Amino acid sequence: MMKLLNNWLINVLILMASFSLLSGCASQEPESETKVDLPALSVQLWSVKEELKQDFKGTLEALAAMGFEGVEFAGDFGEYSDDPKGLKEYLKSIGLKVSGAHVSFASLSAENFDKTVAFYKAFDCMALIVPYDERAWDPIGVLEVAKELNIISQKLSKHGMRTGFHNHQHEFGDYEGSTYWDYIARNTNAEVILQQDVGWTNFAGKDPVNYVRKYPGRTYTTHYKATLPEGVKDKLPIIGQDSIDWPSLIKANIEVGGTEWIVMEQEEYPNGLTPLQAVAESKIALDAYLSKFVRVN
Repeated sequence: MMKLLNNWLINVLILMASFSLLSGCASQEPESETKVDLPALSVQLWSVKEELKQDFKGTLEALAAMGFEGVEFAGDFGEYSDDPKGLKEYLKSIGLKVSGAHVSFASLSAENFDKTVAFYKAFDCMALIVPYDERAWDPIGVLEVAKELNIISQKLSKHGMRTGFHNHQHEFGDYEGSTYWDYIARNTNAEVILQQDVGWTNFAGKDPVNYVRKYPGRTYTTHYKATLPEGVKDKLPIIGQDSIDWPSLIKANIEVGGTEWIVMEQEEYPNGLTPLQAVAESKIALDAYLSKFVRVN
């Protein structure tokens, strides 16, 4: 299996080299160089979930070789499921940090809270984001979601940790003169991360840039994913080949978002690309956008 992933890695690196000459061909032209406190770049491991099942270490090493600085976990820890300290040492050995993890409300319930916190804290995972809850687009359920996020936020703060919520398209349904997402934002404390999945925001017909600027300081981590709205033609679900204004989004994250991690996610693999190849192709375009902003440090 390692041989298979090594072959994937070789193909990915060839792909990256091949497309590096085309990095300026993305659909929106980035602005001129500006010195900023640029967020670090992570990848949501759901992007390569099947590869992780086949070869956990080989997949993480392929992502590290692409230049990602961190990873966001989604429930798969490979051979480290019962060894979070071992996971911490392994990630350190391949140069990866942890930007956060997707963790259910059930795992953060009173019954499971201490066990969950101990596990994630052991490998320096300090942002536990609830990825999905059907109550979030229910007129009554959304009240419970906001309440629970506030309670969990207060409990996690004692451990130096934070919680947050991740949207899909449903949260942008109409609710009380705005949207369910707006309700969650306005009724949770400032420490609750609004982990906007900009792909789903775009799919719902909303402007992801506007939603970063609408709630300053709330997007500690942001999911960068190219999801196309229905009916869009001549585009691909690959960053730089889609319909999102990435330069303006990066600017918003930098200027008002309080964003420390850009978390790239790839859920679609067009034109026969493997998941690792699709991740690599999106990262090439994202790197091109980010290269127009120069790190302060």
